[in-house]
Amino acid sequence: MIEQDTIRLLRECDAGVKMGIDSIESVMEYVNADDLRQILIRGCQEHKKLQDEIEILLGQYKDEGKDPNPVARGMSWMKTNVKLIMKESDATIADLMTDGCDMGVKSLSRYLNQYKAADGRSKDIAERLIKLESQMAEDMRRYL
Repeated sequence: MIEQDTIRLLRECDAGVKMGIDSIESVMEYVNADDLRQILIRGCQEHKKLQDEIEILLGQYKDEGKDPNPVARGMSWMKTNVKLIMKESDATIADLMTDGCDMGVKSLSRYLNQYKAADGRSKDIAERLIKLESQMAEDMRRYL
């Protein structure tokens, strides 16, 4: 049970971190404020560090991980592009990023509770990813 919950939690973290990286990268070309750009760059770098850790742990279990749900990824892409076409601004980017971070925190918290038997390392990664997403959402508030 421990190994199964560990792998499942790591897969969800893998999908979440990939979705976060995709989301950040998709808005970067539209950012105007240098300090907002730096927040996003730093957030993307932190997501990539966690992705590396997740891949190592999944590799130890001989698991390939999980990509984000294609429907969720498509909806995110559509929402991002429609909103940015309608109003290209740092406030729009902050709004999109805040929504994404909030969804990430909610989903990861659910999985953390669902896979209670997961090992400490995978729980630690999930908690750090939740903290990262929470901090990014907080950092976005001044641009809303």
